[in-house]
Amino acid sequence: MILPSGPRWSPDHLRLHRQLRRHPELLPAGATLLLAVSGGQDSMAMLALLHDLQRLHHWRLLLWHGDHRWRPESGRQAAELAAWTAAQGLTLHIDRWEQPPAAPNATAQPSEDAARAWRYGQLEARARQLGASHVVTAHTASDRAETLLLHLARGSHRRGLASLRRLRPLADGPSPLLLARPLLTFSRSDTGRLCAQLDLPVWHDPSNNDRRYSRNRIRAEVLPVLEALHPGAAARISAQAERLVDEVDSGSELVDLALQALGSTSAPQATPALQRRLLVALTPANQRQLLHRWLEHHTGQVLAARPLEDLRQRLQSDQAPGSAQLGAGWQLRWDRPTLWLDPP
Repeated sequence: MILPSGPRWSPDHLRLHRQLRRHPELLPAGATLLLAVSGGQDSMAMLALLHDLQRLHHWRLLLWHGDHRWRPESGRQAAELAAWTAAQGLTLHIDRWEQPPAAPNATAQPSEDAARAWRYGQLEARARQLGASHVVTAHTASDRAETLLLHLARGSHRRGLASLRRLRPLADGPSPLLLARPLLTFSRSDTGRLCAQLDLPVWHDPSNNDRRYSRNRIRAEVLPVLEALHPGAAARISAQAERLVDEVDSGSELVDLALQALGSTSAPQATPALQRRLLVALTPANQRQLLHRWLEHHTGQVLAARPLEDLRQRLQSDQAPGSAQLGAGWQLRWDRPTLWLDPP
């Protein structure tokens, strides 16, 4: 199937177009975009929509595919995807994992975290090489609902629940690289319907049905139950994640103002420090929030809920002066009036 050369329009095109008009920073007009295309239904629907909207937004579209080489047919599927995109007048850049973890079988399970790290590392390198300002992925509302449920089960901090943001930094540098997710208002059923309506080829990944992966179990066993109980549950869970993003961002502004008031002048100049007595006089919830934000801002580290609470307990006024190793060489120390950070 060849994408039409003339204008193609549908309610889904209009929906995405309006979203991009409301949030122009998501995929700025005229930007160079690197689209992550797996060949699955979500990425194929995203490619078709952005290809059709290109005439209105004047993007430069570049495509990337990562071959993890876990499956014997992955190379053939990558070649078929490259041939199809070439027929559309698009160039697909393919990166292959030269040393992937063990292939899925009865005794070995590849690491989801390692695969994710490899993908984003390759996407960053390709985007830099090709001059792209945005890496674009096809995460949907269904993906975000699954992620929120997983983080909720793990006891994540509220910032972890505000996951899969529409736009976030992918890498720092002289020219920042952004990660954009324009399909977060679309569900997986939406992308499946789009692929059928637009007659798009789809390359299925059998590992998506492998229930050894936690996300696949959420997808196959948990969300269907929630949808049966409350139809539209995934969309509402995703919308709740979006509201959490807004709350976390607005709350961070207030927390930063509070941290300015808690700053200590007794520590050496340029040393991050807080007034311990003022901090521990606040409610436990505010103590946790201020500590979490202060440590993240200065060290780049995000403490999980349990270590953060353990640290808060050690800082209370009835506890003696002490210190704590935070990792990466950072050390937190405190006496009676003050706590401060020693850099690596």
